[in-house]
Amino acid sequence: MLKTIDPKARFSRRTLFKALGLGGAAALLPERSRAAALPVTGQELATFLDLSKCIGCGACVEACRVENAARYPEPKKPFPKMYPERVKVEDWSDKRAVDTRLTPYNWLFIQSAAVDGREVHIPRRCMHCQNPPCANLCPWGAAAREADGTVAINQDICLGGAKCRDVCPWSIPQRQTGAGLYLDLMPSLAGNGVMNKCRRCPERVAQGKMPACIEACPQGVQTMGPREEIVAQAKAMARNNGGFLYGLEENGGTNTLYLSPVPFEKLAAAVKTGPGQPGLAAVADVMGTSNRLAWAVLLAPLAGAAGALLSGARKMMGRKEDSNG
Repeated sequence: MLKTIDPKARFSRRTLFKALGLGGAAALLPERSRAAALPVTGQELATFLDLSKCIGCGACVEACRVENAARYPEPKKPFPKMYPERVKVEDWSDKRAVDTRLTPYNWLFIQSAAVDGREVHIPRRCMHCQNPPCANLCPWGAAAREADGTVAINQDICLGGAKCRDVCPWSIPQRQTGAGLYLDLMPSLAGNGVMNKCRRCPERVAQGKMPACIEACPQGVQTMGPREEIVAQAKAMARNNGGFLYGLEENGGTNTLYLSPVPFEKLAAAVKTGPGQPGLAAVADVMGTSNRLAWAVLLAPLAGAAGALLSGARKMMGRKEDSNG
């Protein structure tokens, strides 16, 4: 069956089901994936960031926090002891004000670096890859690529195993221990929390609005629109202004494109990197290898079924909580 699949093809669980002749199994996808609202344009959307305009004021960061505050995890303490103990506790609930890196309570931050005598500020969040390894390789079907190109994590069924972060070239998703479905199912054996990252404000986009970070920017750094138009705009500006692009080829292509006045090789060497602080080096297509492809094909029906089971478990837990008042 694998011989019939183009290794350069874009994969989602739905297309994989079709490739495997399991179209009916698509009904096992998590309900949230099936019910995702299309944007007004009905097209894949991309974001373009002109870094020459960014002054690092942090208005986008604050807007993101306000918009998503109600979705931040509220952990229950003390945390259950995990087996095996190698699954470490990750707790940011007492450090919610931290905005110098990605955390479960900070889905966007400003990365800054001085290159060639010029200070460059870079808003960092999920890149929303076109062929996202986090969505293709999540064993529980909690991560998915929506029709508008957004890559989202369904926190209702996420168990916090962090596979999405392990396979992400930028290690974007962040885990908060003590929150999520694992507490009700297997509090000492599964996941250890829930993963968090940018979801590109789907409620706002569905209403024809821009994500909160874009709307709040006083410098007009970000532009969002149909991907073909955004790519053409980015290439034209890079060509006419002599800038440098990032995100067009990284990981096989993303829906976040940066235009920098200085080369990204120099930015990559200058920015501070580490946990929650992604780099800017060139990134190969994670899903472009035969091993990843094979795993994605084998995992797709299992992850779809697991997602459906976890959605059912979540609903049962919700009814139980309601009945208990």
